[in-house]
Amino acid sequence: MILDTNCPFLENELLDVARLFKERPQTITHAFHFEGGVFSNAFTVDGQAFAFEDSDNVTNELEYKRLERRFAKLRLYEILSEKYGVKMPWGALTGIRPTKLAYSELEKGKPFQPLFEKMGVQAENIRLIADILDAQKGIYQKRDGNTDVFISLPFCPTKCAYCSFITAPIEKTKTYVPAYLQSLRKELLSAVDSVGNLRSVYIGGGTPFALDTDDLEQVLKATAPILALNTAVEYTVEAGRPDVFSEDKLKLLKDYGVNRICINPQTFDGETLKKIGRRHTVEQFYEAYEMAEKYRFTVNIDLIAGLEDESVETFLQSVKRAVATGAENITAHCLSLKSGAKLKEETSYLENDRVSQMVLGSREILRNAGYEPYYTYRQKYQAGNNENTGWTKRGKACVYNVDVMEETADNLAVGANAVSKRVYTDKGLIERMATPKDLPTYLGKIDEIIQKRRKFFE
Repeated sequence: MILDTNCPFLENELLDVARLFKERPQTITHAFHFEGGVFSNAFTVDGQAFAFEDSDNVTNELEYKRLERRFAKLRLYEILSEKYGVKMPWGALTGIRPTKLAYSELEKGKPFQPLFEKMGVQAENIRLIADILDAQKGIYQKRDGNTDVFISLPFCPTKCAYCSFITAPIEKTKTYVPAYLQSLRKELLSAVDSVGNLRSVYIGGGTPFALDTDDLEQVLKATAPILALNTAVEYTVEAGRPDVFSEDKLKLLKDYGVNRICINPQTFDGETLKKIGRRHTVEQFYEAYEMAEKYRFTVNIDLIAGLEDESVETFLQSVKRAVATGAENITAHCLSLKSGAKLKEETSYLENDRVSQMVLGSREILRNAGYEPYYTYRQKYQAGNNENTGWTKRGKACVYNVDVMEETADNLAVGANAVSKRVYTDKGLIERMATPKDLPTYLGKIDEIIQKRRKFFE
């Protein structure tokens, strides 16, 4: 596919729209013009010409860019949707966070639904957004100085076929663990003065429970000075895969004040687990869950729609089995093609009908079981152009997930491949600072990283 536009700013945006479709044109030519409050977009798609004019109130340069992007994407989506006879669940919206768009409309004193309808978003997804905004009441907070802390532990028992993280089997990376823990301690100690109003702490991976108990305790000890800033905050450890659970590790978390964990089977089908490269069994999940229950953690379970060879019914059975555990949170992901994942090396497009049925079926099951959606986000090359949605029992939503997905708080992130964010609410600005992905580079630059972060959060 060849795309030519007189507006370089729009090139990637238009390509994102074209990539929504399995069938794609050979050539797209685009010409943009703005005059007198009118946005003009002319397209030639495989030799057929189209012209559109849209007008809206432009108050500043940022709003102009937003509307320039919105109208161009909408009109190309309409052309391709008509050409191929396909309507996408989220219409012309290609952004990662549709809820942010909804909030921006509400902040202007407008209902968000008309814009979503104009962009071709299906009614069920408009309802999803409305439900999420309702579930976030009492958690959603835009205030400069709010801070969440993320601690990266990029170690796993094995690497799954769909995974794009920097993790490698811990047998290959274990020699880095002592130096990595030492670096984490230095980072966390230096970060205490950079934390504002602490909202949550999240230790993620990888699979944190891939570490030995003694090593895991070192991480928890190093985190204690951060926790001392606000002992009442939400404290999550993404414990991860059931095959690395143990009574000692769970007790350790409880002793250090952790109140939320993730136990992630991804599927309750044993054959699928083998195909995606996970060593644990369905039985091991239940053993891990039973072990965790006595410590009264709030538990999240992750599932993925669209895993290899799974039918709609197989996935929906996994959703029902997750519900039956009584877990407070269930996250329904959709398979996505990610750079660096084995799956992307073998596949160029993920079929959509099957996964869309999985998504709609899971929503019905979860709603009927008393769960409500409380955050959602989308990824490029996602199966069926659907989304990932976190579901929660009333009053059990994860603060960290809301803050991160809505980008309403600073995120102070430590460890390899960690991305810190500064959120300037009044300016409508977000700045980012990333650490190196690979372990040797991260370890070799730790002092430089610490100095850079101090300056970043001044």
